[in-house]
Amino acid sequence: MESTRNETEMAPAFFLQGFSEFPHLQPFLFVLLLVIHLATLSGNLVILVSVASVATRPPMLLFLCQLSAIELCYTLVVVPRCLADLAKGQTQGSPISFLGCAVQMQMFVALGGAECFLLAAMAYDRYVAICHPLHYPAMMTPGLCGRLAISCCLGGLIVSLFLTVAVFQLPFCGSHLLIHFFCDITAVLHLACTRSYVEELPLLGACIVLLLVPSFLILTSYGAIVGALRRLHSPGGRRKAASTCASHLAVTLLHYGCATFMYARPKTSYAPKRDRTLALVYTNVTPLLYPLIYSFRNREVTTTIHRVLRLKGDGHSLVTG
Repeated sequence: MESTRNETEMAPAFFLQGFSEFPHLQPFLFVLLLVIHLATLSGNLVILVSVASVATRPPMLLFLCQLSAIELCYTLVVVPRCLADLAKGQTQGSPISFLGCAVQMQMFVALGGAECFLLAAMAYDRYVAICHPLHYPAMMTPGLCGRLAISCCLGGLIVSLFLTVAVFQLPFCGSHLLIHFFCDITAVLHLACTRSYVEELPLLGACIVLLLVPSFLILTSYGAIVGALRRLHSPGGRRKAASTCASHLAVTLLHYGCATFMYARPKTSYAPKRDRTLALVYTNVTPLLYPLIYSFRNREVTTTIHRVLRLKGDGHSLVTG
């Protein structure tokens, strides 16, 4: 029992620096991030509730519902702890256990990876809707949509487990101070003692599976979509078909742009403070933009939200009347 306690005490722990070097800025950051976080949660919850309230849901709405659920969990993995550290006014960093850091990284990668695969599934849905409109109901069946949704989550989970195990098997013999507000992959890799490029291979493999493979599928789908749009003789029909892809394209460019810049580069180009600032944007601002983009640009979503709000308003009028 004594040896177990000693091993626990000797277990390596990390310290999240967060924004402890800016004590006067922390109250402002706390309020700003809290407002953004609440707005993100509200936006994704509105989409989830609206889609769940509809009896018949097209495949695109089902995928969007899953995307909102992923974004909801994605922000909850990172933001609440960051807000708690800011509220405490940490000046020397916040300790996080070895296991806690590994779990946070694994969940973050799993959710981000599931989103990568889901965006590829949504691109395939748009391809079938535009290139094979007559066969769309027969091809995009509820069974296929369910299998695609489960596969996206399983794919992200498997890759995240592989990557997390590989990263946390590395030796951390120097400083355990993470110049970050959560256990990001690049921040943890930066503390590894090894000098070779071998430790970067798991990250490279994860980038290939999570970024390059879905990107290839998305580009292939949109290549076929562009070819189909060029064959349309009606400018109105071409414009209408293209508008159904606008929101998906915007979210895809945001997600893959941030992920590629942050993770598809060598360890030597890692700049802790710059990457921490960029991470603040893609873990807080981009999840807020997703529901806004889909709410304004997707007619199915706006129609569904308006229908649900109108039904609730009518029900409230009946009760009060």
